[in-house]
Amino acid sequence: MREQLIHLSLREQAGLIQRKEVSPVNLIEETLARIERLDPRLNSYITVSAESAREDARRAEQEIAAGRNRGPLHGIPVSIKDLFATHGVRTTCGSKVLADWVPDFDATAVARLREAGAVLVGKTNMHEFAYGVTNDNPFYGPARNPWDLERVPGGSSGGSGAAVAASLCAASLGSDTGGSIRIPSAVCGVVGLKPTYGRVSRFGAIPLSWTLDHVGPLARSVEDVALLLGVLAGPDPNDATCSSRPVPDYRKALTGEVRGVRLGLPVEYFFTNVDAEILVAVQVAVKTLESLGAEVHPVSLSHLANCAAMEAHITLAEATSYHEPYMKTRIDDYGAGVRVDLEAGRYLLATDYVKSQRARTLLQEEFAKAWGKVDVIVSPTLPALPPVIGELYVQSGELREHVIDAFLRFNIPFNLTGLPAISVPCGFSQAGLPIGMQIAGRPFGEETILRVAHAFEAHTDWNRQRPVL
Repeated sequence: MREQLIHLSLREQAGLIQRKEVSPVNLIEETLARIERLDPRLNSYITVSAESAREDARRAEQEIAAGRNRGPLHGIPVSIKDLFATHGVRTTCGSKVLADWVPDFDATAVARLREAGAVLVGKTNMHEFAYGVTNDNPFYGPARNPWDLERVPGGSSGGSGAAVAASLCAASLGSDTGGSIRIPSAVCGVVGLKPTYGRVSRFGAIPLSWTLDHVGPLARSVEDVALLLGVLAGPDPNDATCSSRPVPDYRKALTGEVRGVRLGLPVEYFFTNVDAEILVAVQVAVKTLESLGAEVHPVSLSHLANCAAMEAHITLAEATSYHEPYMKTRIDDYGAGVRVDLEAGRYLLATDYVKSQRARTLLQEEFAKAWGKVDVIVSPTLPALPPVIGELYVQSGELREHVIDAFLRFNIPFNLTGLPAISVPCGFSQAGLPIGMQIAGRPFGEETILRVAHAFEAHTDWNRQRPVL
């Protein structure tokens, strides 16, 4: 089979399958062979479900031959971050604590992918219990960035970002509490979408922070992400926080037209202490959107300075609350870094948690005012390039800061507010490392951010670059 087939977008692979020019069986065999060849170096998977993937591919081929086509995901190889329950497949959450857990049910998002005909090839590596941004996992080893194997792929959905970038699957299902979809998407050069809070069910996903967690897709193009969101979104009786709003056809929003769209460029926070190469790449990307007819407007968001403290208080309290039963009996089975964070949550004052939740309301109100002036907010996804594995500090312009602080900084405002945000590739550093641009929108404004991201993508070729492995 041609090597370039494996690098095609999900939509392109789906077209070949539906026209019966490519067999789902052959595509899965090609994917599994590539995983076997490359993943010993990348370590992007914790579990590869080769035999069940082959069975699902054969079933997809038979159904398509019989005219029972389930849609664009039918027969497509997809991976799952290892915190989503998968029936009959171990779900470790990247930890020794759950190393032997084999669920007897599927998370809702996984079930919807299966119903759409996707072939689940395996469970991807992640930061232990999603509690970190580097994917330096003490039990399953670090996942590695396909663009530079010595560097982190971001986290906590690092294995998903690496697997998509290296063409070890067409797309992946991730989760995002403080940037865990957008961070790996930015540093691995793929597209990642954190939908509006409640747009996609979280049932069956091991939580990190109930009020900050989101579920969303990573893929190689904006159109692929739109296709996946259409499958994943919608009400779920098993998740009380899941919205009952109708699910639009997100692909119809990809018109390529952004004339008159108001791009908000924040005057505070988002463009301060940023690596020079990242700053230039995002500025050029904004100019590209301007050339397509978008309008640039400055926007003030003065409450952002407290975001880091707000996120820390909320995550510490909610994560420790979830893990309390395990901490009583399995505390020594946690990795050192996660154990410290969980134990710290025991000493957080209830007043700090409540104050942070109240401050979220002020932040949401401030963003609500901004939507009267702009349609989307554009920023760098990250202020720094990915560090070498094991390195704890990065250079964000003139600021030397901890990698956790750097990688969360531009992402957590949209977890605190529950607003949708997408990261799209917008350039490379001189060292050949991908750079991401973030586009955020109003509640349930996925159509708009997808339209802007798609228009940018259509006039550049950043997302079509591939790492040499």
